[in-house]
Amino acid sequence: MPRMNGNEPKIEIFTPFGAAYEMMKTILFRPFDLSRWLVIAFAAFLSGAWGNGGFNPGRLGRLGSGDWKYRSTSHGNWPGDWAMPAWAIVLIIVGALVVLALVLAVMWVTSRGRFIFTDCVVRNRAAIAEPWREFRREGNSFFLFSLAVGFVAMLLTIVLILIIVVPLGVFSGNRIDAAGFGATAIITLIVFGLAWVVFSLFFALVSQFMVPVMYRRRCSAKDAFLDVARLVLRHPGPFILLVLFGIVLAIAVAIIGTVISCLTCCIGGLPYVSTVLLLPAIVWLLGFKLLFLRQFGDEYDVWATVGFPAAPDVAPPAPPLPPPVTPA
Repeated sequence: MPRMNGNEPKIEIFTPFGAAYEMMKTILFRPFDLSRWLVIAFAAFLSGAWGNGGFNPGRLGRLGSGDWKYRSTSHGNWPGDWAMPAWAIVLIIVGALVVLALVLAVMWVTSRGRFIFTDCVVRNRAAIAEPWREFRREGNSFFLFSLAVGFVAMLLTIVLILIIVVPLGVFSGNRIDAAGFGATAIITLIVFGLAWVVFSLFFALVSQFMVPVMYRRRCSAKDAFLDVARLVLRHPGPFILLVLFGIVLAIAVAIIGTVISCLTCCIGGLPYVSTVLLLPAIVWLLGFKLLFLRQFGDEYDVWATVGFPAAPDVAPPAPPLPPPVTPA
């Protein structure tokens, strides 16, 4: 691992990206095996790689957006009669519970799937059942942590929205206009919006590296979150560059996925099918993330406890030797 001044690690961005490309070729093409490809794609599908794209903090910012946008733009035109039959109320409650159960089930499977996909890349193998059992405790810990964070974020959002909109008379049917929306409320909204964006980016970044840390140390999600958060705060520069580079990569993958979907008449846009078609890019990006984190020390090296295969060296290759000089 490259070092700087003998103590501090020299953190690279493009070098692990190139090494991850070589790793991807080794895992998927040396040799090429269709059945192995499909199993690894299924592991990636279970991890949610087809939907989260790696860097996607915008999902937190969509909490409560739809209904609030309608109410804030309808200028108090509330229906006069809210009466509905009892069976409709029961149907709505049952439907909401079913949707909630499905969401929780997907979150649980995805939490376990992250460790399965990471294990496939780290150990260069196509396995589902064995890592599903092996990382049960870590997967459940990550699921409960994500659930708690999502609940707290939603609760804080609701409380802050109420604090802002109740004094404006939104729920009494009053019209919101520029005169009623005072400077204090506007400043509050701006500050809240900026704070929410910063929090979303920070949490999205930290959560990306929680699974590798939990995989390496077999620790709880809370311990992994605190450790990665401290690491990011100690080394903000490399992580900021990683986020910017990750945004570019996410846009590139999205463009490629859109082109593939159009060329296949939207068949390539189906979740598992898109994972199969985009598997090289998905494995490449995960390898890049693992090799980037590996530069911060052995405690962040997911290959430290794996005897085979060893991860490719992140250090830049040595320059070629000059040709020998032949005597005249």
